[in-house]
Amino acid sequence: MIVDHDISPVQERNLERIIGCRVLDRAGLILDIFAQRATSSEGKLQVELAQLKHLSTRLVRGWTHLERQKGGIGLRGPGETQLETDRRLIGKRIKTLGKRLQKVESQRALRRRARHRTPIPTVSLVGYTNAGKSSLFNALTDAGVFAADKLFATLDPTMRRYEIPEFGPIVLSDTVGFVRKLPHTLVAAFHSTLEEVVNASCLILVNDCSDPAHVELRIEVERVLAEIGAKEVPMIVVNNKIDLSGDQPRAAKNSDGEIDRVWLSAHTGEGVELLQQAISALLGKAHQNLELKLTPAAGALRARLYSRCDVHSEETDQDGNQIIRLRMSPQDLGWLHSKTEYLGLWEEVELQTPSTETAFEEDFFDPQVGVAV
Repeated sequence: MIVDHDISPVQERNLERIIGCRVLDRAGLILDIFAQRATSSEGKLQVELAQLKHLSTRLVRGWTHLERQKGGIGLRGPGETQLETDRRLIGKRIKTLGKRLQKVESQRALRRRARHRTPIPTVSLVGYTNAGKSSLFNALTDAGVFAADKLFATLDPTMRRYEIPEFGPIVLSDTVGFVRKLPHTLVAAFHSTLEEVVNASCLILVNDCSDPAHVELRIEVERVLAEIGAKEVPMIVVNNKIDLSGDQPRAAKNSDGEIDRVWLSAHTGEGVELLQQAISALLGKAHQNLELKLTPAAGALRARLYSRCDVHSEETDQDGNQIIRLRMSPQDLGWLHSKTEYLGLWEEVELQTPSTETAFEEDFFDPQVGVAV
């Protein structure tokens, strides 16, 4: 019997005695599904740790047939002894898994720092399970990751480099789906995975608009995001599966005039270009168009600018100086000013602050209502 609520170990044991069969609560079912979906070594470690923490409070069920046998003053029955043995073994295994996950988390942090040294924005797909995150990931990147009409088809985060038109490269991340009443043991075990969401430059909240309860599910996802500390990360809500809901591909703005909602279908590809342009507008707000003059001796700086920034054009003046027009983030601009070894090798010719208004808005928005038409 499956109970769609969290129940205590005592309630679980009493129900099993009454009905005479196995009882599984919501947390136990979610953990079982996660165990079937985990494929990577990290995912398996995370799921096993969560399962053991959940099991540690339910050991009494397996040894009730030995309780109080050969008991007496100052003596323990074999059931009680076995329970203590199991608790000790599970405690040791939990410590071992915790140490191994700490190593995995440190390795993930190293990779994250390596990505930050070449500051390409990271965009994470989040949302309720089975909302179409992996399908949208494949529609954008052609990565061919596993996508299926089932709960928690994706457990391990997948990242791909992706070129956004009129912006440049980003790192797109497909993450584990959320669910109502997500067990706290899973949130703790998947801490290193969820950190990718917290440290993202932008979140794409994928919402299944064909689901009658899609508003409640989106609110639940936002609650989980607040719980893990990702509430302040800029977000675009993607209403997916318009091929099932009957909606048209469109986009809308919030009260600040920023694009915050897009309607599309990852299955048919309708509206995907709207999402691309919405990401470009959101990430490009803080970027600046610069025109730099580099001396002939600034070859190393020129190479670094090409590796870190989005270079639009380059030409050589009569004195042999390189005139480079490029798009820079505030982090890159701060890096450039902090490098003393490049002093005297470059100067800023012209600074332009790009308007956030694009042809995208003219093509898809009614300026009077702020909603795409």
